Amino acid sequence: MITRSDAFAAPDTETAPPVAPALGLGDAVSIIVGIVVGTAVFKTPMMVFSNVTTAWGALGLWLLGGILSFIGALCYAELATTYPRSGGDYHYLTKAFGRWMGFLFGWAQLAVILTGSIAQMAYAFADYGVRLWGADPGTSVATLWLACGSIAVLSVLNLLGVVVGKSVQNVLSTVKVLGLVGIFIAAVAFPSRGGGTWTSAAELPDASLGLALVFVLYAYGGWNDAAFVAAEVRGQRRNLPLALFLGLGLITAVYLLVNWSYLWVLGLDGSRASATPAADLMQQVVGDRGSRLISGLVMISALGAMNGLILTGSRVYASLGADHVVFRRLARWDERRGAPAAALLAQGLIAVLLVLAVGTALGRGLIDATLEAIGLHALPWEKYFGGFESLVSGTAPVFWGFFLLTGVALFVLRVRDAARPRPFATPLFPLPPVIFCGMCVYMLYSSLTYARGLSIVGFLPLALGVPLYAYSRWRDARVTRT
Repeated sequence: MITRSDAFAAPDTETAPPVAPALGLGDAVSIIVGIVVGTAVFKTPMMVFSNVTTAWGALGLWLLGGILSFIGALCYAELATTYPRSGGDYHYLTKAFGRWMGFLFGWAQLAVILTGSIAQMAYAFADYGVRLWGADPGTSVATLWLACGSIAVLSVLNLLGVVVGKSVQNVLSTVKVLGLVGIFIAAVAFPSRGGGTWTSAAELPDASLGLALVFVLYAYGGWNDAAFVAAEVRGQRRNLPLALFLGLGLITAVYLLVNWSYLWVLGLDGSRASATPAADLMQQVVGDRGSRLISGLVMISALGAMNGLILTGSRVYASLGADHVVFRRLARWDERRGAPAAALLAQGLIAVLLVLAVGTALGRGLIDATLEAIGLHALPWEKYFGGFESLVSGTAPVFWGFFLLTGVALFVLRVRDAARPRPFATPLFPLPPVIFCGMCVYMLYSSLTYARGLSIVGFLPLALGVPLYAYSRWRDARVTRT
């Protein structure tokens, strides 16, 4: 049972992981870039260009997305340096609202949000892999093997320790950024515009700047995950804020260069019409090899996002296990290698199960049958561009809801914990967190409007977390009495 005292008297459990900090500034920047720059930059531009009337308007939105993310990073920089415990949002929400809120956040990340993002990236990696090798894409056995295998391999690499995990991340992020900059260089070297001008006479009666901004902010999502490894960053009071600002600056620059390249080679109309703008650009510049090069780059980009999510997400579950007896096994660390071994294994297993559940017709059928058995409607899988896009769309409202609560937590902790030293104080307070919370409210509303009934994908696991928390409290009480 969630009591009032429990909700407003969270314990000050700021234990650090039993390992020495091993992540430097460059490592933290690499994690941010690796997670954020996944596959969205290859898919969302068409939706952005189709909802703006000018090319400069589209580039302005990509810049605005970077600015809004930077404002959010100011808030996270204060929280991460004031409460430098691994787990990020889990810890801030626990401190501000109580153990129950932190529990629900950690449970939602484990059950569907972070593990679902890992599964989605694994499936994208596998889907492009079978295309690159000439096999039939889709829900083939090869696709499933590649998806599950990529999760297993990256999880094992992170089990070998944080040094191995960060090294893999640094390589993947570097290759990814170089590849995206290569698209810009290819566009600059292109002798003339290939698809028309930056202007268009076409009318867009259904154009929506608000919808375009939703897709832009979706492409910037994930930068906050760097806070999950706060306790493992050397010189965290200086390096965590710097990593957030440098990482977002690099991401914004790359996004602007890549979208400029699409416009330069394909033109505004061509960019609106292309579902695969990077592949179409490279097709015009280097011929048939272009699509193969882009397929390889998408695979590397997906792997970089997966590895970053695997590395950071496991720290959330380890923190959850340290505070709640029902997940106590997830708190086990391999101190010699510096890895939360149990959390990594649990995360990998759930991500593989989601690949099998969402990535196969049998799995989707079982999900639909279960929902219908409890009186709910089957999920409209095809309406939201396929299985994993449906999973992401359905969990987006929960993601943005927790993001909003973290922004509110900054206000709460400023009052409740006013005497605590703040190595980095958000400048111009309270303006940045007000803007950040406003952005989250807008994205929460937009994601609910878009997902509608599909939101059950996120809210049902969240609701199941309530009785699970009650059971955990009961277990805690029993352990305390004995």
